[in-house]
Amino acid sequence: MKTENTAYRFIQTRFPSPQKRRLVVLTGPRQVGKTTLARKAFGGLRYVNLDAAEAREALEAVRAGQWGTTVGPAILDEVQKAPALFDKIKFAYDERLIDFSVLLGSSRFLLLNQVKETLAGRVFVFELHSLMASELLTMTGRAPTVPLWDQLLDALMHGRSIGSILKQQPNVLLPDEDEPRRQALDHLMSWGGMPELVSLDETDRQEWLRSYQETFLERDLPDIARLDDLSPFRRLERLAMARTAQLVEHSALASDAGISAPTARRYLEYLRLAHQAFLLPPFSRNLTSQVVKTPKLYWADLGLLLRGETPSLSFVGAAFETLVVTEAHKWINTSGRNVNLSFYRTRSGLEVDLIASHGDMVLAAEAKARAKVVPSDFRSLRALAAGTPPQHWRGGFCVYTGTTIECVDEASDLWAVPVHRLFT
Repeated sequence: MKTENTAYRFIQTRFPSPQKRRLVVLTGPRQVGKTTLARKAFGGLRYVNLDAAEAREALEAVRAGQWGTTVGPAILDEVQKAPALFDKIKFAYDERLIDFSVLLGSSRFLLLNQVKETLAGRVFVFELHSLMASELLTMTGRAPTVPLWDQLLDALMHGRSIGSILKQQPNVLLPDEDEPRRQALDHLMSWGGMPELVSLDETDRQEWLRSYQETFLERDLPDIARLDDLSPFRRLERLAMARTAQLVEHSALASDAGISAPTARRYLEYLRLAHQAFLLPPFSRNLTSQVVKTPKLYWADLGLLLRGETPSLSFVGAAFETLVVTEAHKWINTSGRNVNLSFYRTRSGLEVDLIASHGDMVLAAEAKARAKVVPSDFRSLRALAAGTPPQHWRGGFCVYTGTTIECVDEASDLWAVPVHRLFT
């Protein structure tokens, strides 16, 4: 997939109007498109990039009482680089010298810590992720439309079965509709969703991804932690990549990386704070037998994980599960849906990759990296459906790489859904 078009970012539908009295915080990984989106969405505001030392020095010299007349409503980029400015912004906002400003930053730790300490109760916080399949599809010139996944979440939140949505979908799409969706998912599986990569050729993409990792270590990581020796952190990072879609075992990670378990735990937290990885919690309700209470680790962008290389046969399943879980996770954060994501695993061996819950309502999904589903793919979903009160079960589906949406068990409301149909 290669295009020069700009992607539509769905999160912008939730942005407040500059005419309202708001402080907006937009955070996310470096190079994910925060600046481009903010300048497009809030084009009438002054833009100041605090990555530049001279910009920091200039704003630090502005007195708090003069902030409204000297700076005014503005987009302040990389604001975590100048923590002393938060008190001035707070003063200017509280004294109504400004009514609106946008703060951008790639370091979740420093930015949000300052927000909590200084601007609590005054800000609206948004997190911008790398491009989702539904956003990549808009780069082909198609109008933005919410993915099927959102329609299933809407059914969950309103107490309807997923069958009420899936029965309305065509079981297959014609090639002119199907192929662009497949290309979007293929791009995500190989290269991830960093916007810059879409217009590059394969060689430049690989070089860009290598450079990105070095930039993260040199610029973003020092914002979070001062490490005298990066070697142990690099080892832990590589080991964590290899363990995507697995339970977090700090002692095993620590042993393999040659560090202590507390250090391993701290390094994983650094990766989470830098938007490189996230943890999926276990489902909190015990439906069948004693449940596993350890979270699972997922790498946040497959491009940074695979760097364009075809995953080994032993890693295909983990990579595909990572794709499914990260797309589901990104859409819920982007849309603001009041839905919790988790996984379910018992000590007796029952495992379901993804559970979406809203109150007592539950829907579940399994990720299978194959073009055709088989009856055994639904074994865990059937067991989970049987263990869930009927009034709470909203349905389950197997996400696979095939072409057809089909019902495989009407009584339990179980379906097969192609991955490129689910997320576009």
